[in-house]
Amino acid sequence: GRTRNVVAPTSLAGQFEQPYGPMGPPTLFTIPVLRYMKTYGLTHEQLAMVSVVQREWAVKNPRATFRAPITVEDVLNSRMIAYPFRLLQCCLVTDGGGALILVAAERARDFPTKPIYLLGTGESVETPMVSQMEDFTSSRAFRVAGPTAFAEAGITHNDVDHLMIYDAFAHLPIYGLEDLGFVPRGEAGAFIAERNTAPGENLKLPLNTNGGGLSYMHSGMYGMYALQESVRQMRGIASAQIPSAKISVCHGVGGMFAASGTIIMSNEVT
Repeated sequence: GRTRNVVAPTSLAGQFEQPYGPMGPPTLFTIPVLRYMKTYGLTHEQLAMVSVVQREWAVKNPRATFRAPITVEDVLNSRMIAYPFRLLQCCLVTDGGGALILVAAERARDFPTKPIYLLGTGESVETPMVSQMEDFTSSRAFRVAGPTAFAEAGITHNDVDHLMIYDAFAHLPIYGLEDLGFVPRGEAGAFIAERNTAPGENLKLPLNTNGGGLSYMHSGMYGMYALQESVRQMRGIASAQIPSAKISVCHGVGGMFAASGTIIMSNEVT
């Protein structure tokens, strides 16, 4: 299976990365995030705020696995998993499943539920080995997939009402915000810490409104649930509904930044 191929001694990672210590997502993802922290001055408190904010969204979602509010102190006092990641900065391990029905727009009009339209898509890949990334502080796959989808959709960042970014670990929303072009390089940690993505009066960009993989659920392929939250937001039926939202961007990652996909959807025909 996929996991065996990734960790087998004869795999690329088995030959060229595991002899030096890292094995599995928690340890492999520490390589880029530590470089990012050193380069841009991201603090442990700012990284912890990713988990805090997403828990605030989860509080509003009755389907979420974890709904009790947490603080930065709670995150930083939780058990160390792989520096700098503590327990509350790592995704859940849950069971679950999901499905989406994709049909032509003309066919969707016959369905009893409100159709949501795909405006643009983008995909890209980088190296399957995190140690061989072009730049540890940025994902090339993110930087290609996102703009490709935006160009196909014919929209700008100002048109986006809602955003989902795959969050197996707390640093991924930071990379996504920057590599998709929503926030300048090195500023996403402060952007989140200032509550620009959190429910409340400072909200500028609703992000991971179901609670994300850190609080909602994560069965191994979280991208399905991120897509479903985008659909619910566009239909106006989400637990933490964003008023008058018309365009949602859903962005996923595969492997340790090895691949990426971006889907832009809307509740209006363009």
